[in-house]
Amino acid sequence: MTHRRAVLTLVLCCFLWSIAGVFTRHLDSAKSFEVTFWRSFFCAFAMIVWFMWTEGFKGGIAHVRASGWAGVIAGACWATMFTCFMVALTMTSTANTVIVMALAPLITALLSWIVLKSPIPGRTWIAIAIAIAGMAIMFGSALEGKSGAAAGMLVAFGVPLASAVNLVVMKRIHAKVDLAPAVLIGALISCAVTLPLAFPFAATTKDVLLLAILGVFQLAIPCVLLIRAAKHLSAPETALLGMLEVIMSPLWTWLFASEIPSSNTLIGGAIVIGALVLNEVVPKRSAQVNATR
Repeated sequence: MTHRRAVLTLVLCCFLWSIAGVFTRHLDSAKSFEVTFWRSFFCAFAMIVWFMWTEGFKGGIAHVRASGWAGVIAGACWATMFTCFMVALTMTSTANTVIVMALAPLITALLSWIVLKSPIPGRTWIAIAIAIAGMAIMFGSALEGKSGAAAGMLVAFGVPLASAVNLVVMKRIHAKVDLAPAVLIGALISCAVTLPLAFPFAATTKDVLLLAILGVFQLAIPCVLLIRAAKHLSAPETALLGMLEVIMSPLWTWLFASEIPSSNTLIGGAIVIGALVLNEVVPKRSAQVNATR
């Protein structure tokens, strides 16, 4: 895969991830944990089909087992992300959910400093402070808005937190684990956890169809594509391109579900995204300037 194709692949991933909000807004009767269960179920089904097609039945099982305990830990983190994301979408706006998720790079840096003793540059501390201010504006707006919006943002916070824990744990145990088995394990864990909470099922045929599309095209496929593309992109590039999801998701729900973000959400979101972009762009521009001297 060339660099250009890797960039285009990650852009496609962001587009596929961004459709969750608008699809969720068109569900008839499926709620919260049932939504999470069906999406995770179809993600697991798609991953099983993928492994059987590429490696055969025995090869697929061996591939998953080879991930060991590291795969289980990573899978638990994926399960947390899968579950918190969909539950949050049913509690608060798409914009609130994805902007909270965008905190992942900063939380990872902070957790790496605490656990791995990795130094944090001054610019990152500034970015963290700015992002916290932006989140405070959004959270205050949610408290004044519809019931459960603030709680939804707290649930959404589980996504970047689990993402950060996943990365730090992998570095801590020095394990290079294929993400594909971890995605399958995470989907299975999510199914097991949410199934008892999903009863009694209320989803219509339309709901199940929409959630099947999300499980396959919004979760399984982009995760597999990400594994391939990330090998050919630097961390700053991946982080910046990932911000496209934060822009796309509220746009689709605004255009196709009439969900208009509040002014405080837009202001707070702009502050958060600005902090993330500056944290990634500044060191890259500095390196380019130094290289030309």
